[in-house]
Amino acid sequence: MTDSAAAAAGVPLAVDFSSPEHYLIFIFQILFATTTVLVAGTVVIGISATRALRLQNRFIFMLNTSICDTLVGFSVYYLGLFDVQESYPSRNGTFGILRDLLGINILIFLFAQFDRYFAVCYPFVYSRFITRKVVIGLNIYCWVYNAAHLLARNMLPVSKAMQLYVFSIVFLQLIVVTKVVMTIKLYVIAKYQLERDPPGPDRESKKESLKIIIFVVISFLALWCPSFVNITIKFFTGGGLVFRNEATNLFAILARLNSVCTPTVYIWGSPALRKATMRTVWGRVCPRCSRRVGSCPKADPGKVMR
Repeated sequence: MTDSAAAAAGVPLAVDFSSPEHYLIFIFQILFATTTVLVAGTVVIGISATRALRLQNRFIFMLNTSICDTLVGFSVYYLGLFDVQESYPSRNGTFGILRDLLGINILIFLFAQFDRYFAVCYPFVYSRFITRKVVIGLNIYCWVYNAAHLLARNMLPVSKAMQLYVFSIVFLQLIVVTKVVMTIKLYVIAKYQLERDPPGPDRESKKESLKIIIFVVISFLALWCPSFVNITIKFFTGGGLVFRNEATNLFAILARLNSVCTPTVYIWGSPALRKATMRTVWGRVCPRCSRRVGSCPKADPGKVMR
């Protein structure tokens, strides 16, 4: 096809099906997008429909990350199936909107780590100052900051926008270093301090939330580090790997896999969330599962701990 004919036909697909691996890439992207939407969307519905979970600060962070992960799953239907290049120079891009959804979760994870740190180390200060309104405000700030940064980058000239993009990469590297330090510190604190706490729902809630946040951060670092290293090499040395589009970008795929791993860890690590998702989502699909969940004792909202 000529360039004019291709433009008239719309955005081309990511692969031309000239080899067997093209079919595998296309099928993988469809399965990947569908799995992400189903798993993350299940967490969103489960938390939103369960008041006992919405009252807890840690589940507000989970809800926000899962909303973002669900949107990332929907974005794969475009980024993974069509010939799209979001980085500079952009091709059939979305002005970085779909790509920057991943950046929202990075900030949310950082605030979630600080939230757990203060909950474990300074429980009296935490219960007094870290209220539900503060947590909701922090989650909203992550979206507002990302939107403002995205708007500024699209309004500036290309040269200035590139400088701002490089600054954001450096800023993300600092966040990654902070995450590593906070994860190590949380592990050390959890190992010694929680052993001294008396048995009870508060202690179990702290253990559960710490286990989830540590596993989430470990999976985040494992899936994001290759992309960070490649971007750093590309911008500071001019090397690095260059891919044809987002569908064949192995590092971008690994980063988006975090949107499947994170809600999966939430469901695995939290029995309360697992029961909520079974009762509100999968229990409606499978009535037998709904009866099993319904026979379990429900959580008392009056005993819910932050």
